[in-house]
Amino acid sequence: MNNLDIFSENDMARRSVDAVIKLSEKFKKDKGRLPVLMEVCGSHTMAFAKTGIKQRLSEHVKLIAGPGCPVCVTDQKSIDAMIQLSEIPDTIICTFGDMMRVPGSKYSLMKAKTEGKDIRVVYSPLESVKIAQNNPDKEVVFLGIGFETTIPVLALAVRDAENLELSNYTIWMTTKLVEPVLRSLLDSGEVMVDGLLLPGHVSVVLGKKSYDFLMNEYKVPSVITGFEPVQLLTGIYKSVDLLLHQKAEVINDYPHVVKNEGNLVARRLLEKYFKLNDEAWRGMSKIPNSGLVFKDRYARFDAKKKFNVHVKEPRKTKCRCGEIIKGSINPEECVLFNKGCTPTHPIGPCMVSTEGTCAAHYQYMREE
Repeated sequence: MNNLDIFSENDMARRSVDAVIKLSEKFKKDKGRLPVLMEVCGSHTMAFAKTGIKQRLSEHVKLIAGPGCPVCVTDQKSIDAMIQLSEIPDTIICTFGDMMRVPGSKYSLMKAKTEGKDIRVVYSPLESVKIAQNNPDKEVVFLGIGFETTIPVLALAVRDAENLELSNYTIWMTTKLVEPVLRSLLDSGEVMVDGLLLPGHVSVVLGKKSYDFLMNEYKVPSVITGFEPVQLLTGIYKSVDLLLHQKAEVINDYPHVVKNEGNLVARRLLEKYFKLNDEAWRGMSKIPNSGLVFKDRYARFDAKKKFNVHVKEPRKTKCRCGEIIKGSINPEECVLFNKGCTPTHPIGPCMVSTEGTCAAHYQYMREE
């Protein structure tokens, strides 16, 4: 089935598309251009391409992918350091699957595994704690990437390791926070954005209230939305409606899971184990207080302190993932897209990750 067929099989989706088009035509008539919305979430980016929504609305709403893919925003130097970790004798590296094929300056974790390094793909950080428990003669390091959606589970892993009194378990923290990167993007003025589509899953932890700064300080209309086609279309509709009425509000359009205060249990876990830290982002250098590190009390679980890993400055390539995650360019504007860089031979993380913008364009939007 062609992905666009979903609109002929789902009457609600079809009517939602018609409503968005009708509203965007009003915007075009008033402003003389398309409304520009940035989806902050990598899962939204993939869903827009996979369902055909982005293609169907291309002449009515400009949808820009933002820095929402956790693998893609991890800077090259951090990836090189993670790969170098695998070279330390008697060490087991545990990671989410997306990281395996991300190219480092020399090679990937996948290549390191084929050369005999002990690298294991897990579906949860909690699995890595069990691996550490079962291998007391080995050092076990979990590669901690991700946004507020993932970080509470990292905290649970540390809690388990603490309860088990493990001395051979650490996490290499390169996590990211949503608010600082949104502030950095909006302050930079590099990309013209009328409104934001905010990630449903991250918002479950953060809560609607955490986005008040978008309304109060930046006057940017924003809508928290889910991941199903009708939810995505409703999010677009409400965003354009806010623009037409010049209302800089934050709408929670995912209210059955996103609460005003967020998940307080998860947030308390973050506050217990971690503190703010300046974090390097691909293509954006270091953003102040945009990541988390262990509090001093839990420093024994910090892989960066336990292992003496130093890497050189990464070699430069023609990969433009840094600009793509900022929404500055589309994947097709990169000279490597679908030429030197493909899913079977990726040059940058945006082509590897299941939430990557280049992967979305290659799989669903590429012209044959």
